[in-house]
Amino acid sequence: MAAATGKQKPTDRIAIIGGGNIGSAIARGLVGSGRYHPGQIIITRRQVEPLASLAAQGFQVQADNRAAIRGAAIVIIAVLPQQLVEVLHEIGPLLRPGEQVLISIVSGVKIEEIIRQIGQAVPVIRAMPNTAIELGESMTCLAHPPGAQDALAVAVALFGVAGKTLVIAEELMTAATALCACGIAFFLRAIRAASQGGIEIGFHPEQALLMAAQTARGAATLVLTTAGDHHHPEAEIDKVTSPQGATISGLNQMEHEGFSSAMIKGITTSADMVARLYAGEK
Repeated sequence: MAAATGKQKPTDRIAIIGGGNIGSAIARGLVGSGRYHPGQIIITRRQVEPLASLAAQGFQVQADNRAAIRGAAIVIIAVLPQQLVEVLHEIGPLLRPGEQVLISIVSGVKIEEIIRQIGQAVPVIRAMPNTAIELGESMTCLAHPPGAQDALAVAVALFGVAGKTLVIAEELMTAATALCACGIAFFLRAIRAASQGGIEIGFHPEQALLMAAQTARGAATLVLTTAGDHHHPEAEIDKVTSPQGATISGLNQMEHEGFSSAMIKGITTSADMVARLYAGEK
């Protein structure tokens, strides 16, 4: 891929088929990284009016999926599961084996199914980023079929500019969707709950939300960066829990109310739903 400076080549282009929340977030995240510029990215949507702000920033916006993929080196499919077959049948005949990489972020759809639908020997990678990609903080999981290492390297480089990446077995992609993509909402709900607790003990809402969000950010940073390695959360919890102290009493009360159990159950429930999405829509 070319850097964000210099003359644009046709093969520098990235086509994002599906300009919804996640497709738009990917576009903004790639440009926000400084590695790409808006003119390299084409975003499609049946009704382009909601993409007006992106168009104003220099992104190429259009409704024609077939035109969008011409000259694009990377084609990202970011549509709903029920829209996938129609889109693949539309663009499949125009995909160019050996020249393009197809990346699907469609929940619950296996690589072999995508290849069957497009009828082309174009390398297919599955990816599952989350909406924090817009700010360069996504956790993106990637899966690839045998023999697609070059295409995987392209996907790792693409998503690596806007967060962390992890290559996993494809059978774990459903679980990754629940933990990382749906998980954004779970952690946001935890932040909201913490801020509401802050309001109850005396803070104004805007103060409580700032304090809760920054504290959550600090906790995540401790896990990711302490001593240059990933520490188990309990190692950091132990540092702030003293015998008969305020922290341990609060933690124990949360566990009595089912805090950990509720989070675990929410993740497993989401994973079950993701596994049924594409099968149900077919």
